[in-house]
Amino acid sequence: MKLYSFWRSLASFRVRIALNLKGVAYELITVDVDRQQHREGAYAAVNPQMALPSLVLDDGTVLTQSLAILDYLDEACPGPALLPADPKGRARVRALAAMIACDAHPLTTPRVQRYLTEVLHLDDTARAAWLRYWAAEMLGAVEARLAGDGATGRFAHGDAPTTADICLAGHALFARNQGLDLGGAPTVQRVVEAAMALPAFAAAHPLAQPDTPESLRRAPTS
Repeated sequence: MKLYSFWRSLASFRVRIALNLKGVAYELITVDVDRQQHREGAYAAVNPQMALPSLVLDDGTVLTQSLAILDYLDEACPGPALLPADPKGRARVRALAAMIACDAHPLTTPRVQRYLTEVLHLDDTARAAWLRYWAAEMLGAVEARLAGDGATGRFAHGDAPTTADICLAGHALFARNQGLDLGGAPTVQRVVEAAMALPAFAAAHPLAQPDTPESLRRAPTS
């Protein structure tokens, strides 16, 4: 498999975690979003939406959209399940994942940030306020869903990592980057700390990627 990824892309982060959890070997192909490489012909031919990530299977099939890729990996690859076995549990995990990947994340992507600055002419202070607002809103919403729910265990659902934890790890990282203190969401903080202690999560961290700027790069914890 080939994974087209960018170190700072939270959607790519999700897929890297899932591939690691499943123990799937893949070739990492980096696409520099800051340099607009995702809009160049070579990558546009792979994914006409010009968004990351894309996963190219051995037979040449191109999969896009991180949640769809996670579903494929869970159905096609052996290893720890990313969704619970029971229908209610699967619905809960999918809802938690969608809150982050479908509700919050689309409001903060690079293309949205470029529109805020280049078209709406928001200054850095206003743009930062936008990002912080949406990060905080979803942090509170997820905390409310997790806290006091009997289905919440060591992780977001039970005692094994699921798609919900994969999405939550990225949102927590984004929230921290906006200067938010996870202490106000103690259940989220506890769950994310448990997830990031796993090698599969740590190795996928944006700051542990080969295309991470050297000044930011850190070694993945084992």
